[in-house]
Amino acid sequence: MAELRQALHRLSVSTQGRGLVEITEPVKDWLSHLDIEDGLLTLYCRHTSASLLIQENADPDVCRDLEAFFERTAPEDRDLYVHQAEGPDDMPAHIRAALTQTQLSIPMQASKLLLGTWQGIYLFEHRRAPHRREVVLHLIGE
Repeated sequence: MAELRQALHRLSVSTQGRGLVEITEPVKDWLSHLDIEDGLLTLYCRHTSASLLIQENADPDVCRDLEAFFERTAPEDRDLYVHQAEGPDDMPAHIRAALTQTQLSIPMQASKLLLGTWQGIYLFEHRRAPHRREVVLHLIGE
């Protein structure tokens, strides 16, 4: 029986403000330096106004449509929210993060993530201003 090993990494992601930032390649790059072939990768976003998605990465219209959907679903409108301490985009950002995910799990086999053909990993920035976000990567496997 093979011995289980694990690895941990903090991925820093710069955003340009609201929108989706694909992080598939930096994640794959980190994995390529590890001596683990089969396992489970967990990604965790350490923020309450950003989130993670697995989504189509072939057609950029998908990202544009997702962003437009969340604009309609959680609009910036001071009359809608009590929490306004950090600006008019903060509470909508919290709602968008609550409707998406802060954690993803992706299986890995033969040193490859088992993503579908058109799937990519995205950090979804929900605030208007650029931010530096941190995603924790944890791989356990053999």
